[in-house]
Amino acid sequence: MEGTVPAPPGPEGPPPRVRRKAARWAAGLLLALVSGPLLCRACDVDGVTPVPQLLAFLPWLLAPAGAALVLAAGTRWAAGCAWGLAAVLGTLHFLSPYEAGGAAASGPEVARLRILTANLEFGGATPALLNALRRERPDLVSVQECSPEECAPALNSAEVRAAFPYRIVVGGGKAQGSALLSRFPLEPDGSVRGTLAMPRARVRVAGTRLLFQVVHPMPPVAGGVELWRTELGRVRAMAAARGEAPTVIAGDFNASQDHAAFRAVLDTGVRDGAALLGRSRTPTWPSLTAPPLGAQIDHVLLSPALEPRHARFLDLAGTDHRGLVVDAVLHG
Repeated sequence: MEGTVPAPPGPEGPPPRVRRKAARWAAGLLLALVSGPLLCRACDVDGVTPVPQLLAFLPWLLAPAGAALVLAAGTRWAAGCAWGLAAVLGTLHFLSPYEAGGAAASGPEVARLRILTANLEFGGATPALLNALRRERPDLVSVQECSPEECAPALNSAEVRAAFPYRIVVGGGKAQGSALLSRFPLEPDGSVRGTLAMPRARVRVAGTRLLFQVVHPMPPVAGGVELWRTELGRVRAMAAARGEAPTVIAGDFNASQDHAAFRAVLDTGVRDGAALLGRSRTPTWPSLTAPPLGAQIDHVLLSPALEPRHARFLDLAGTDHRGLVVDAVLHG
């Protein structure tokens, strides 16, 4: 009886030493990706591309930092373990809301205001905005990317004029256009200079002159970070020069609380309405993945005379942004 012929040995994988080296390299690359944004965040700077883009998604850096820590631990790489642990703890440290801003006013209640901001993505969400105006009945509205073809005619319709008899609609392009709507009398008060329109008005509310600023700086795309930083700097200058007037600064800031340029605006004493209500990291962009994944770059900032009471985010068909509504009390 013939014996069985043994099967030939299968192909062997790389030796353990090679696998260990590859895992350490992978951990090192992940940690390098995470460490740049964390270092800039700690130093209160936005850095250069790709750091500003990565800072917008800082909470999600926990994933590569955690993966790197696991790889380092699995290969018994002591330095990598220490580096990975520092990256994880550093990311967790920066997840808390940025708390700059003045204390809330304690004077008597003068009025209650509902403020809505929405980026329409080249006017594509105009029908959704009109529905939101009917449903939410805001008092002040900041609109970005108000195209002259769809948005501007819709906001000048008889229905919208009846609900918002006071308005400023400016800008001549799909992205450049912006609008400011109000139920209260207003006077144009100039604008923040930028590539995209950012109008401002003095609104008369219950005998008080309230400053209302629409915000839409250019995004920090590769090659455009310096322009983004400059235009957000102009928003900061406007906030710093507001004086004692109650102030609302609302719009698409193209920046999150993890960007130094945005925190500099908050350092003038205005406060992020959503953050004060525990919603500082509710994503507003991109709407395709928000709210599970994204960044909060749409904000309603309030001076201390305005106390936020409620914030909610709106899903608007036709745009890559979510809208934001903040209810606030104006104190005398």
